[in-house]
Amino acid sequence: APGAGPLGLEDGSADLIVNLLGLHWANDLPGALSQIRRALKPDGLFVASLFGAATLKELRGVLTEAELEVNGGAQARVSPFADGFDGAALLQRAGFALPVTDVDRVTVRYGDPFALMRDLRAMGETNVLAGPIRPLSRAVLARAAQLYAERHAETDGRIPATFEMVHLAGWAPHDSQQKPAKRGSAKTRLADALGVREQTGEEG
Repeated sequence: APGAGPLGLEDGSADLIVNLLGLHWANDLPGALSQIRRALKPDGLFVASLFGAATLKELRGVLTEAELEVNGGAQARVSPFADGFDGAALLQRAGFALPVTDVDRVTVRYGDPFALMRDLRAMGETNVLAGPIRPLSRAVLARAAQLYAERHAETDGRIPATFEMVHLAGWAPHDSQQKPAKRGSAKTRLADALGVREQTGEEG
């Protein structure tokens, strides 16, 4: 995954780089974005989708609470995800021009938390945090399932799981790209265009 090691592309070698549901595995997301930026030719485009911070928020909460109750302490059981609202800032920090970020949230419903966990395992989306992590005991899993049902179950008994999709797009800088106008260079006032009186904040 990008961020886990060298990207494997020469600097300035790619016109387009697309990454779908891979960047949330990166050990160093800013570093991964910087590698991608360097691999693009001038005016090259980068497009990506990754899981955002709200992904599996329900599961994360009940697993933590159940483990605290049963074991008196808890480990991170759901991998951390990037905050979608930081996407544009991360792209700018990596040197991208014209960065764009958007966020979608999708709710998937399951018969029980164990069906959700089986689905995650089949997707290859299990916890990738480094370091020794104790296996979850049956007591913790049973308590987590109970808490999930108590806190989140819908009227038909099914449980929701949130997946937040963060969409990113950015360009490698090029002289032909649109540039923001210099402050104070406008020739027409917005107030005149709207036909209203300009408010300076010094009235009264």
